[in-house]
Amino acid sequence: MADEPSLTRWSFQEFKMFYDVKFGKKKATDTKDEVANGHSNGNSSGVTSNGSGHVKNTSELAIYEQYQSQGQRRSAHSNGVSTTGFDEKPQRSLLPAFESAETRTLAESLIRDIIRGSPDVKWESIKGLENAKRLLKEAVVMPIKYPKYFTGLLSPWKGILLFGPPGTGKTMLAKAVATECNTTFFNISASSVVSKWRGDSEKLVKVLFELARHHAPSTIFLDEIDAIISQRGEGRSEHEASRRLKTELLIQMDGLTRSDELVFVLAATNLPWELDAAMLRRLEKRILVPLPEPEARRAMFEELLPSLTDEEKLPYDLLVENTEGFSGSDIRLVCKEAAMQPLRRLMAVLEENNEVVPEDELPKVGPIGNEDVEMALKNTRPSAHLHAHRYDKFNSDYGSQIVQ
Repeated sequence: MADEPSLTRWSFQEFKMFYDVKFGKKKATDTKDEVANGHSNGNSSGVTSNGSGHVKNTSELAIYEQYQSQGQRRSAHSNGVSTTGFDEKPQRSLLPAFESAETRTLAESLIRDIIRGSPDVKWESIKGLENAKRLLKEAVVMPIKYPKYFTGLLSPWKGILLFGPPGTGKTMLAKAVATECNTTFFNISASSVVSKWRGDSEKLVKVLFELARHHAPSTIFLDEIDAIISQRGEGRSEHEASRRLKTELLIQMDGLTRSDELVFVLAATNLPWELDAAMLRRLEKRILVPLPEPEARRAMFEELLPSLTDEEKLPYDLLVENTEGFSGSDIRLVCKEAAMQPLRRLMAVLEENNEVVPEDELPKVGPIGNEDVEMALKNTRPSAHLHAHRYDKFNSDYGSQIVQ
């Protein structure tokens, strides 16, 4: 018997022949003759026939794919006639044809980071940030709807960086992209591409972009990108594995492996000054996501704290005036604190009675009053205004200015 083939290179026919010879079911010559003649005694595990006399050799498939396709063929074919229809287009495989089982294992770990369901965030649910939303639509939505125009010099943007104070809506914009855009969305963080095994981190980055090109059009969202690709060199205590990871990410974004497939990289960070200059160059649009303006703050308060009647409107002007420097997350905390005031009064009454009240007999929570809003403003402080000047300086140095 010939030398055994490498474990990662076995085809289905090699495995079948080795199994039969090893356990003495058949002779190797009989198996070879069956393979050469395209017969397997009624078993179509090695050869696929569609009932029209055309025989397709599938020896190039891996064993795992062979077993999967064999089960699909059993359910799809009956007496040589397909039950699913002849005009149905073949579905795209979940994984491309990788050369080794190791690469396939890495790809299976990254498949879990694909957003399957919709985050249910619409463009209209994000108040303000019109410039950022317009650029995201130009980069992701328009090239898919009108590919004729986005060719040559007008090829779509390959990368956009969203930077700004925490809580201003950068991740919300990414959720809107995953909801509204018809692309495969990869939600990638540092834990997705960093491995404890030597050499696996850069392999994960390479496999990630291969998967993105395979499922194109696709969007790769790198949340908190400063944790993955901070500045290199300059006397920093940088590990060799970290430097290899950064280099591979730069190569995949803009190197010889760059293809015509629509793979869009969306990155978000709260520390843009920590990013490497080479990564800033590859992220072609760098958009500041600022603290909400008065119009956006008013829209947030009207949505989160709606007035019950027109006669008893909440003091929205007071809220807008006293929340200068608040982020969107801080505004939500103000609304939550205001809504907690009537609940606290009700809980105090229930605790004084010391009686167990059935759930269906519990009293309703009272409406939110003006005094509750004033108390919420006193109890809540902004959390994202301390480094506002640094974001403005970075925006003036590296940001993409929007021309209205």
